[in-house]
Amino acid sequence: MRNKLALPATLLVAFGLTVAATTGPAAGDPAPGRAEKAQTTKIQILGLNDFHGALEPPSGSGGRIGGTDAGGVEYLATHVDQLRATNPSTIFVSAGDLIGATPLTSALFHDEPTIEAFNLMGLDYNGVGNHEFDEGVDELLRMQNGGCHPVDGCQDGDGFAGAQFDFLAANVAYKDSGETIFPPYKIHKFEGVKVAIIGMALEGTPDIVAPAGISQVDFFDEADSVNALVPVLKRQGVDTFVVLLHEGGSVSGGVNETTINSCNNPSGALPPIVDRMDDDIDVVVTGHTNWAVNCLIDGKIVTGAASAGRLVTDIDLTLSRATKGVVAHTVNNTIVTRTVPKAPALSELVNKYVGLSAPLANRVIGSLTAPITRGANSAGESSLGDVIADAQLHATTAPELGGAVIGFMNSGGIRADLTFPSSPAGEGDGNVTYGEAFTVQPFGNSLVTMTVTGAQIDTLLEQQFDNPSTGQNRILQVSAGFQYSWSASAPTGSKVDQASIMLNGVAIDPAASYRITVNNFMADGGDGYTILREGTDRLGGDVDLDALEKYFVAQGTVAPGPQNRITRLP
Repeated sequence: MRNKLALPATLLVAFGLTVAATTGPAAGDPAPGRAEKAQTTKIQILGLNDFHGALEPPSGSGGRIGGTDAGGVEYLATHVDQLRATNPSTIFVSAGDLIGATPLTSALFHDEPTIEAFNLMGLDYNGVGNHEFDEGVDELLRMQNGGCHPVDGCQDGDGFAGAQFDFLAANVAYKDSGETIFPPYKIHKFEGVKVAIIGMALEGTPDIVAPAGISQVDFFDEADSVNALVPVLKRQGVDTFVVLLHEGGSVSGGVNETTINSCNNPSGALPPIVDRMDDDIDVVVTGHTNWAVNCLIDGKIVTGAASAGRLVTDIDLTLSRATKGVVAHTVNNTIVTRTVPKAPALSELVNKYVGLSAPLANRVIGSLTAPITRGANSAGESSLGDVIADAQLHATTAPELGGAVIGFMNSGGIRADLTFPSSPAGEGDGNVTYGEAFTVQPFGNSLVTMTVTGAQIDTLLEQQFDNPSTGQNRILQVSAGFQYSWSASAPTGSKVDQASIMLNGVAIDPAASYRITVNNFMADGGDGYTILREGTDRLGGDVDLDALEKYFVAQGTVAPGPQNRITRLP
């Protein structure tokens, strides 16, 4: 069902949106007479973000906070239950990317296992993120409403009932009607107070999601959308506002045991958005950039819980029943340690899907000589990026497969490291399994080989720096034989030294034509690489993961990439 948003007339004109009030369940109804005597209500909000289907404990650094092993739904459920037991007036929320870019155990079943896991954990609300749209709007609606996959059916054999929690998205609406795809908010009733929970997707989602799946919707400014709702909600008696916003920033100090509750120089996209939000907003639960923060920005509580279920944010608010406002608060990011008992219901679910996926997941495709990671050098080049670009060139070099001479890979599409020993079980042999490779490249993008000019290659490299979707930490990864230099101090549009762009030691000719390989996401202009839409003589190829598997099979044992193809100048 579509949801109409009742915004003020001025924004109805600007946004084309219309919404009906929606109200969530009551929590902790008081005994007769108690509500009149109490002056405050204490509520607890448990939050996380960017879970990405991490049902099993992630391996390597992605499964730790500093030196502490963290994550896994069997442990997450126990931590949530223990925190929930401290206050009967508790809600459990997510700020997006609950699904999408997930390991094989979830992705093989179109992320139904993750939805089922959070049903068991009693999640109340999920503000949609960009990765919820990886398989398009219709598939996201299926996650909420249930039903078997239209192509693959119900692969686990027992149907899919959908989410028992609410997806919220106040700033995503159908182009044809202006109706929001999900409710923009829910009003959750506690003892003597009403709390609005508002979901807010990343406005920049169209830049980082395949266009075909979201062609029927628009994404609107996050702060403007929130601010339009405040007077609507206040007329319904709401004075406490919680925003689940899938946007983030960065802080200094990294993510470890000593920094997860700090707020060291917050920067990036998030702080200006919070500054622009109405002063009536009380809490902003954030995500997207995987930061761990406990901040006050412009008088608003701002939190972030890293990623993959390694942290749970415990937000405790004391609300005045007279003014309905927040009169006291405490916030604590808690590590989801693996020293607590496993939750039996979650163990049963994980074991079911691990068992179903095991024959595919455990197939060995090759081995490593050493860890191959996403960690970039100062030029933005990673050893794993080198390997993936080489694999994609390897899959498309033959004339009948495209005749490519250069492979480009967007670094944001590389989702995990290949560690050594690579198995979470630590068998020590350095084998790489299909499941581990899938975790590295989970999107199922297909390769596209196209013809571009040397001048268009130069433009492509400049587009790494002149659009909001990319930046220094999103440098394109390039295949062997291709090299170039870029300057950090040069102005935008002129950061790449055109004379330094070389293929097999020969300068790229701006007027000459070259066959290049990218994934279909990039080919359609994803991550802001719009110049690729002009590529001609396109030929589709393997799924990117199949190309990586074929490369490992061909090589047998793969060493880390050399990280010497891109040079950063002052």
